[in-house]
Amino acid sequence: MNYIKNSYILLIFLLLPFTGKAQQLPQFTQYMYNTISINPAYAGTRERLNVAFLNRNQWVGIDGAPVTQTLTADMIIPEANLGVGLSIIHDKLGYESTTYIYSDLSYTVYMNKDYRLSFGFKAGFSKYGLDPDLLMDPDSFGDQYLDRIFNKWKPNFGAGVYYRSDDWFMSFSSPRILSYNNRTEIEYAAIERVSYYFNGGYMLEFNPHLKFKPTFLLKFTNGAPVSVDLTGNFLINDKLWLGLAYRVGDALGGLATLEANKNIKFGYAYEFITNAINPYTSGSHEIFIIYSFDYPRSKCDCENKF
Repeated sequence: MNYIKNSYILLIFLLLPFTGKAQQLPQFTQYMYNTISINPAYAGTRERLNVAFLNRNQWVGIDGAPVTQTLTADMIIPEANLGVGLSIIHDKLGYESTTYIYSDLSYTVYMNKDYRLSFGFKAGFSKYGLDPDLLMDPDSFGDQYLDRIFNKWKPNFGAGVYYRSDDWFMSFSSPRILSYNNRTEIEYAAIERVSYYFNGGYMLEFNPHLKFKPTFLLKFTNGAPVSVDLTGNFLINDKLWLGLAYRVGDALGGLATLEANKNIKFGYAYEFITNAINPYTSGSHEIFIIYSFDYPRSKCDCENKF
């Protein structure tokens, strides 16, 4: 095994305790703007066509630390109470990269004018690859270790449920139901494990100019510690969101979002790392932008505040 490969494996093992496991869906500070990537029931619930892009640079200052981009789109089909969506995620860790391409379908039951219940299904593929620099190394070319684990497309499925009113919501989902275990003669395993997400929040209005929205996200992964995200955001004049986020035992952050107009929303988040990696990184950064089209016209005059 050559030097490059040894260095790559060492990097993976050093970062695994803090990433949870390789090949798990990336974590986000601004998860409330990226919900469709973990819950297909969210597709179409904003009652318009939405396109969102998010970029996350995690643990800046550490070579090979995770870098993630997501591109999502979803829209409602009012006549059928359906929502459809597409999510593309690219996650890079060292020489390893993971690409997820999934489509989403949801169906919404309008319980009454205040409550809506959505069911969702997700299907797609994941691909685990290596950078060309490593693959073209003469000592790595044709290596069975690399060929058996990486550059393979694998199908998967997910499901979720999303219940909301004008003031609060709850959701539960498993974005990937199938598990994959790839083991080699050197005992390294690239593992894709089932994860479950429980998400909720509430909108509290102090006055017409100031609102407060606390939210939480719990992630349960087989064989890994529970991940807990707690976030509190203030909405000022229905334009500016300012908030704090805490990932228990991992990071403390701040986030800001500006709703420039009814169509464009963009934001930034910074995380201060509180775990053992702290001395080696200046933190994590996220940016996102969402564009909402005035199409299609919903059959209800209802706003999804979440």
